[in-house]
Amino acid sequence: MSQIALVSDTLKSVLKQHKLTYKDIAAHLEMSEANVKRIFANQSFTLQRLEQICNLLQMSLSDLFAISEKQQNQLTQLTLEQEQELIDNPKLLLVAVCARDAWDFDDIIKYYDLDQFELIRLFARLDKIKLIQLLPNNHYKLLIAQDFRWLKNGPLERFMEQEVLHRFMASKFDEPNSFRFYLRGRYSQSSIEIIQRKLNQLTKESAILNQEDANLPLHARKHMGLLFAMRPWEPSLFEQFKRSSDE
Repeated sequence: MSQIALVSDTLKSVLKQHKLTYKDIAAHLEMSEANVKRIFANQSFTLQRLEQICNLLQMSLSDLFAISEKQQNQLTQLTLEQEQELIDNPKLLLVAVCARDAWDFDDIIKYYDLDQFELIRLFARLDKIKLIQLLPNNHYKLLIAQDFRWLKNGPLERFMEQEVLHRFMASKFDEPNSFRFYLRGRYSQSSIEIIQRKLNQLTKESAILNQEDANLPLHARKHMGLLFAMRPWEPSLFEQFKRSSDE
């Protein structure tokens, strides 16, 4: 993907996150909405236009470029070998999750029962299997995209199904900042595709928010779990009343 295409995609994601439309941009730039759409469609941004849009978002050009740079060339899926190594070593998996959430070296030691030398070895292993790039003074560059997906039926997915999802759902969801909502219905294929697009977009926006919040100190961030799910489904309570096909 070209640099300008990457910046354009990042800008669209941030605009959606802030619930800003082409109409809002047009009003801010004092130009027609059609011209704004044309600029985005053709990716014909000037630096001045980008800066003006960034002003609307209350961010700088350097902020936009930093987010784009973080998203470039990051892994969107691990290999089977990478996933298996994480599952085989719980401490390595723990440190990988911390790295994805932008914990610094000292925060990990303060929060978890790991000493300095053990954590250095774990960082070195994550560097060797290409999940991070080690930098001087125990800093690192994350090589995993925020919205990466685990392999279908792979080690991480099986771990999530067996160890995480059951315990995650075993809650009344009555704590602050908790939310649970179940909805069923009968939808056309076009409506199903719209819902899928919106769920994918929400996943991306959640990943961007996590990436932006990485600049905050650890005490200002709360560890949250989000689960998005949709599949063809009818509760077994209802299925027992269905007529058999040979009636």
